[in-house]
Amino acid sequence: MIIDSLFTHLLFTILFSFLIGLELRAYKLKFHSEDILFFGTARTFTFVGILGFILYKIEPVNFSVYIVGFLGITFLFSLFYKKLLEEKEHSIVLYLVLLIVYSFGPLSNLFPLWLTSLVFVLTIFLLNAKKKILNFNMQINIYEFETLGKMVLLSAVVLPLLPEEKIIPYLGISLYKIWLTVVVISGISYAGYLVQKYLFPSKGIFLTGLIGGTYSSTATTVVLSKKAQTLELNHIITASIIAATTMMYIRILIISYIFNFEVAKTILFPFVFFIFLTIIVTYIYYKKASTTTNNITIKDTNPLELGTAFIFAILFIMTMLVTNYVIENFGTNGLRFLSSIIGFADIDPFILSLLTGKYSIEPVQIASAIIIASGSNNILKAIYTLWFGKDKTFSSFILLMILGILTILVGFFL
Repeated sequence: MIIDSLFTHLLFTILFSFLIGLELRAYKLKFHSEDILFFGTARTFTFVGILGFILYKIEPVNFSVYIVGFLGITFLFSLFYKKLLEEKEHSIVLYLVLLIVYSFGPLSNLFPLWLTSLVFVLTIFLLNAKKKILNFNMQINIYEFETLGKMVLLSAVVLPLLPEEKIIPYLGISLYKIWLTVVVISGISYAGYLVQKYLFPSKGIFLTGLIGGTYSSTATTVVLSKKAQTLELNHIITASIIAATTMMYIRILIISYIFNFEVAKTILFPFVFFIFLTIIVTYIYYKKASTTTNNITIKDTNPLELGTAFIFAILFIMTMLVTNYVIENFGTNGLRFLSSIIGFADIDPFILSLLTGKYSIEPVQIASAIIIASGSNNILKAIYTLWFGKDKTFSSFILLMILGILTILVGFFL
């Protein structure tokens, strides 16, 4: 069994080292001229992998022999690098890849083979992704990463420090849970924003509706309705607006499963029905639409800005206070009325307050309120389409009104 294990580890080390050596040859031909200096061949990298394996096995406790080998390889590469500098070259990618190959021996012995395999795959991927990474680096907005860094700091450092057990009086929720909701909703919104901005920079009208709906179907509907004024009458606008609403239903369903599984199970069937209904409507209008190459320019508004996150947290607390007051004083009927009018504002704080709060009502009543709020938000979007799109978006107005009324009715009779 020991021999078989050693043989397996050695075999994987040899295989991965040899394949990376071959990939470096392809990397040289793809990104560099034929006459550029390169440190060794596929055979050289295979020998380096075997050497790392042997030196580790000789003294696996303190790594003393292995470290001597590392210093020797580094010395040899430093001589090679000196020659590179004389040739006006200064990349250290070869050295980094060489160290990865040299580490395959200890990696395969100390950790599961999936880790060695993952390191191998990542190395191959990064070597091939040079041009894409450079292009992405030229397009990326550095200020967005600054914002993302702040958000990671608040979620990875501040969030664990917030008390999870101490419940805020009257609200029935801890500071930890409040900030967790902010992190989750901001993360979902930011993911949709990044996909829209960087993966599909030359997005068409339909893609704008589909992806934009992941972080704000209301804002996306307004943008599409305004765009309709500059186009000939085209069903692609209707298809895109309804697609944004489809993503709203999917988004609410995902958030419900994250924060309140019982409520999510209750709204699952109605929301799946509305998702399929809107998909069918979207498909019909998409097939009827004439081909268009018009792109939509959307002002880059980062949904992960810290100011936005704190405003959301404040709205979330205020909404929870109002919801708690309405439930205690007016019961289920009062909650339904509140749900009907709250859809004409930002429904995310309201829905999250329902999902995370401790109320004296059953999950089915919370689910009913969420569905009603979604329906009233559809009516708001219908008004926006008529206001901003006029006659160009009249079909969207009718469809969203029907969808909104139908959703509200389902919520009332749930």
